[in-house]
Amino acid sequence: MEVFAVSMYSNLAKSQPSGSEDYLRIAEKESSHITFWTGFLRRRGVEAKVEKPSPLKLAAYRAATRLLGVGLTLRMMERAEAASISFYANLLSSPGIDEAERRGIQEILEDELVHEEEFIKKQSEMGDFMSYIKDAVLGLNDGLVEILSVTTGLLGVYGSPYAVALGGLVVGVAGALSMGVSTYTSTRSQRQVHEGILRRLASASRHVTGVFKDRVMQHARGKGYSEDVAASIAEETASDPKRLSDFIAEEEYGLSEESLSDPSRAALYAGGANLVGALIPLAPYFFTADVSWALLLSLSSATVFLSATGLLVSLLANVSARGKVVEMVITGLGSATATYIIGWLASMILGTRAQ
Repeated sequence: MEVFAVSMYSNLAKSQPSGSEDYLRIAEKESSHITFWTGFLRRRGVEAKVEKPSPLKLAAYRAATRLLGVGLTLRMMERAEAASISFYANLLSSPGIDEAERRGIQEILEDELVHEEEFIKKQSEMGDFMSYIKDAVLGLNDGLVEILSVTTGLLGVYGSPYAVALGGLVVGVAGALSMGVSTYTSTRSQRQVHEGILRRLASASRHVTGVFKDRVMQHARGKGYSEDVAASIAEETASDPKRLSDFIAEEEYGLSEESLSDPSRAALYAGGANLVGALIPLAPYFFTADVSWALLLSLSSATVFLSATGLLVSLLANVSARGKVVEMVITGLGSATATYIIGWLASMILGTRAQ
């Protein structure tokens, strides 16, 4: 992992001029880790050959940097870093580690934690994309699964790629508009409720400071601070009404002004992604009159994008990528299969299938 990290950060230093110094610094740290572990193993009779990282893996991460941005690519690397942090922490308590080695492992552990902080900073720099990516992922997956199901269902009814293309296009556009409108309405309503709470807290913090000050003390004591420290925190917080209202909003409601979503942008991300998702399984029906080829291309492209969506969700939720990808593919294709069967049965009963 250290060898791969050196190559990856060195590449980022060349392709991302704005953060080149930070990436070079991290690459140098990772290189020193390789030296440490090589010596660590040599003292135990193991000659570790430092091999070059997999070109395929490097190419995949470089492609991810272009497609997903640096923030999400670093999130992918962070998962490997998290595993190494746990390993190093366990190694510190293992027998057979001398004091010099213990200090070396502690320094490496500190470096990894600093790198994790760097990941978080880079992700926060992505701004709007990270704020609205959940809306985009939801819209993309909804459009893809919905139109995949619709097209296979229509194919079961009519057996005509042309009919499927037109019907799917109408449903896809309508679905994208519906997704955008519903996202705008729900986000705006939620924002209005949250803004009302923030206004009420801002007003109360100026007029009933003592009540909020007591609540700050309760929160501090609940976090394990002593009475004196809790009182000091409450006193410092209550000295500024804005700071006081922000503290209560964050602790008791999980709210901040920065966390409020823009309804228009949320609708644009969700609706636009929904339309893109709809076009993925629909496109083959516009370009071929062969039913079998159209269905095969539609299912194949949908599987690829369902896998990509599953990977993205796993990064955002910090869950197993393999499990999430399998879940997304099975549910998406399962829905399409069920809809095709329903359409085929309907065509047999109603006699609508083209000859």
